[in-house]
Amino acid sequence: MKALTPAIFAALAMSAGAAHADTSFNLAATSDYRYRGISQTRLQPALQGGADHAHASGWYLGAWASTIKWVEDAGGDGKLELDLYGGKRGQLGAGLGYDVGVLRYLYAGNGLGAVPGFANADTTEIYGQLGYGPAYIKYSHATTNLFGFVDSKDSGYLDIGANIDAGHGVTLLLHAGRQRVARNGLASYTDWKIGASRSHGRATLTLAAIGANADRRAYASPANGKFMGKAALQLSVAATF
Repeated sequence: MKALTPAIFAALAMSAGAAHADTSFNLAATSDYRYRGISQTRLQPALQGGADHAHASGWYLGAWASTIKWVEDAGGDGKLELDLYGGKRGQLGAGLGYDVGVLRYLYAGNGLGAVPGFANADTTEIYGQLGYGPAYIKYSHATTNLFGFVDSKDSGYLDIGANIDAGHGVTLLLHAGRQRVARNGLASYTDWKIGASRSHGRATLTLAAIGANADRRAYASPANGKFMGKAALQLSVAATF
């Protein structure tokens, strides 16, 4: 991310005279922070927030954070995840859109590299997405170890879904994903999500059923033994301003 960020800022600056940039902020509360179907908060609530800076040229930068529990449960330190990302989105023609970029997940002082059986939790992924109408397909590729898994560089995640406008401010959310953890078949799995969101002004309420077929041996919480990929309902409230 350190190498990417100045390059994106330079691109934004060079095009500033021709088009404007927009910055937005978001805050959210969720009953369970699920990422790729796996709970990051031991099936408990989380507080989240972030900021996005997007230029009319298609370049964007952002930062997002959430409370977490999994790092401490694994024997490390830290109750916060910070994501830094940047990239470019645009149109390829005939209604086909694209989005490419880099995402850095930071778990400051997590210390998992010193815990037997774990690697440093900090992770970097590059990603590419194609979208047509409400449907999209996205692939993310880890250029580092993935979320504390040892020797997991070059892991990949395939995300296929659709966000369908149902009218009256309601959006139907459909998703299926496949997480491949390099050299670790036990930790690889498929996840899914079916839900709906409704927007009213700056606020959005989302209710979704979510789960994963992950192996319990790889994704049970060390704190209480509960399976972090169990099927459950997730309720989230978010505001953008």
